[in-house]
Amino acid sequence: MYERAVKTGGIAVVTGAASGVGRTAALRFAQAGLDVILADLPGPALDATTEDLKAGFDTVNITAVPTDVTSLGDIENLADTAFAAGQVAVLMNNAGISLPTKTWESFDNWQKILDVNFLGVLRGVHAFLPRMIEADRPAVVINTGSKQGITTPPGNPGYNVSKAAVKTLTEQLAHELREAGAPISAHLFVPGFTYTGMVASFLPEKPAAAWTSEQTVDYFLGHMAQGDFYILCPDNDVDAERDRRRVQWAAEDIIHNRPALSRWHPDYAEAFAKFEKPDD
Repeated sequence: MYERAVKTGGIAVVTGAASGVGRTAALRFAQAGLDVILADLPGPALDATTEDLKAGFDTVNITAVPTDVTSLGDIENLADTAFAAGQVAVLMNNAGISLPTKTWESFDNWQKILDVNFLGVLRGVHAFLPRMIEADRPAVVINTGSKQGITTPPGNPGYNVSKAAVKTLTEQLAHELREAGAPISAHLFVPGFTYTGMVASFLPEKPAAAWTSEQTVDYFLGHMAQGDFYILCPDNDVDAERDRRRVQWAAEDIIHNRPALSRWHPDYAEAFAKFEKPDD
């Protein structure tokens, strides 16, 4: 569907577009010939990204729309601006944050994370999808998830819950679009360890294990063009097979009635190590 959407033309709307994978994805959509609307919080990062992209393209329109995804009014304004300019070919709900949480602590951080990471995506779906469906033209919806929303490792339960919710929402969206017969596909974009501004805030140099935003976005776009729904991106430490084994182990906690998060349970450490790397 992505190639059909690009061929048909129109606008790509990207939230969280001022840095990281959002900025790179916006660049790739412009390179594919789509007009691009950059949505992010107002400030120097959004201004710089807008100026850089405008300087690189003469044949596509680059527009910045300052947007706080926690505001329904801002998201509705973003949608109104997009549809006033044309038809939406790509909606990428990508904005996200990470704050420290524990299950029984940091309630304010829980609210902030869920408001951006999950409700920000849901607001985007509600503001854009009715008009995208009514337009009856090829389009794609990309929601940015996380491996932490699939295997849910210990450490930041608030972030995990937010991204698990994005996974479930995107699965339901894909099904409902299919049932409605809409020429729109939904895709769950799951970056691996990617060196973005969020990571750079606590790791000033790119770790060897991390991919660049360009590597991650190019991998995603290639698999989206193939029609994949679940697109788990590898990195320099975790390849696709290792990802599959980790996801399988997590799902089999339920099937085998193991303790929750048995991958990190001392009684299962040896079994998981053998499962993850059977040839070692």
